[in-house]
Amino acid sequence: MRRTKVLRDLVRETDLAPSHLVQPLFVVTGEGVREEVPSMPGVERLSISELVAEGTELQAAGIGSVVLFGIPSEKDEAGSGAYDPEGVVQLGVRALKEAHPDLVVITDVCMCEYTSHGHCGVVRDGEVDNDLTIELLAKTAISHADAGADVVAPSDMMDGRVGAIRSQLDDEGHSSVPIIAYSAKYASAYYGPFREAAESTPEFGDRRGYQMDPANAREGVREAELDLAEGADVVMVKPATPYLDVIRRVKDATGAPVAAFQVSGEYAMLKAAARNGWIDEGRAVLETLTSIRRAGADLVLTYYAKDAATWL
Repeated sequence: MRRTKVLRDLVRETDLAPSHLVQPLFVVTGEGVREEVPSMPGVERLSISELVAEGTELQAAGIGSVVLFGIPSEKDEAGSGAYDPEGVVQLGVRALKEAHPDLVVITDVCMCEYTSHGHCGVVRDGEVDNDLTIELLAKTAISHADAGADVVAPSDMMDGRVGAIRSQLDDEGHSSVPIIAYSAKYASAYYGPFREAAESTPEFGDRRGYQMDPANAREGVREAELDLAEGADVVMVKPATPYLDVIRRVKDATGAPVAAFQVSGEYAMLKAAARNGWIDEGRAVLETLTSIRRAGADLVLTYYAKDAATWL
């Protein structure tokens, strides 16, 4: 049954299609901006007009979903750009939905890209204030939904934020907007290139006080179950490849839709090896994405989404 491609396809256990992939995009202020991220070759920061053009290319490639990360022109301690109705993500959502109404626009709900100190919430006495932060996260989610976001995705790892966001969305007339919760988000070394792209490296300390310990798998399942109880529609494991076992545990334990994020460091390593001629990029990427699907992920957020769709 392995002798020909048709025979292999007949008994293939795991499928990988463009419909399983979500393309992350960075949106910035300005006009006509396409600025490559040095540590992520092929990934660019896009102004709104270029964001709309990228949406056209993605849909032509068969990618139907994107997740937006905003990089404001100014940052402050309260991360006020995150919940500004005229913020860069909010403007980007409006433009994308006007130009591409069928494109599913997911928004990252966090504050690290907007705070001057680079942490994922409001800092008090050297630590992130969980309860004050979730109020602002809910406010951010509402501003995204008001702008037309199809899905909101809190990535901050504050305790109780999914419940607060769900309650606020329902109260503000957005009961049909789903939540993809970054439930098992680990304090990983693989986020480095993203922090360069989003200019969100913490000015002090690190994020181990609220992101998960990489040594813990059972905790990832507990976090996913808590988020589902608070109203999450999809739970996420991040990063993906180093945590395939966690993806499988979460899927088996919850039976819920599971997302996995192939993060910037995973992308950068594959890209660097390919550029050095050490791997066949297309085959290695599709094999890696298939492994994430095989582990139990229903959808995969990956910077390779558009390229992978072409290779598929």
